[in-house]
Amino acid sequence: MEDINFFEKVYQVARLIPPGRVTSYGAIAAYLGTKGSSRMVGWAMQAAGNVKPPVPAHRVVNRQGLLTAKAHFGGNRMAEMLESEGVKVIDDQIQDFKSHFWDPMTELAL
Repeated sequence: MEDINFFEKVYQVARLIPPGRVTSYGAIAAYLGTKGSSRMVGWAMQAAGNVKPPVPAHRVVNRQGLLTAKAHFGGNRMAEMLESEGVKVIDDQIQDFKSHFWDPMTELAL
């Protein structure tokens, strides 16, 4: 049950990432107060495929802006989805990563 609750918290944050922006597994984990759990955020993203409402898992990448989860989307689908939102990707690397980065700690500050 605890995993389900954590996953849902991850999904709630991921749903707030605007089109054309990306965040990292670690940024979501830090926002949720579980800084060392970026791998669990990754597991949540892997399981997000059939979650309702949909989760924009393609907007969550590693801390260097690499599309480490692209295999879960099949082919180049993750890059295509990001590029359709205006995020340029070359060799699975987000270009100008800092300008596209969405940090929930600052963007969702109360």
